[in-house]
Amino acid sequence: MEQMTQTALCRLDELMPNIGSIVLIEGEQVALFFVPDHGVYAVQDWDPIGQAYVMSRGIVGDIDGELCIASPLYKQHFSLITGQCFENDQVCLKVWPVGVNEDGRVCLYSSYLKFQRC
Repeated sequence: MEQMTQTALCRLDELMPNIGSIVLIEGEQVALFFVPDHGVYAVQDWDPIGQAYVMSRGIVGDIDGELCIASPLYKQHFSLITGQCFENDQVCLKVWPVGVNEDGRVCLYSSYLKFQRC
């Protein structure tokens, strides 16, 4: 069984609701989103369609009840949970498991900081 690691990123009160923030994880820009009543989500900041680091500036919303982020460049929508693009099933964002610990710190939970690829 792999040991789960917990990497503290910031305090929850440092994140603005529904607005992206950028953290650097092992050399990769990651966009964090705090969505009140839903939790904290971590996705790659690189927009694979727009070819730019802009996902942290995307608009949080939902499509058919699934939380998503709309790219600020070409307006594709990506699931905050799976990273899957709603308009193109061949494209997705990396996502990382993230949560808030008992001290109110936003942490990335993973074994060796692995991400989920859709």
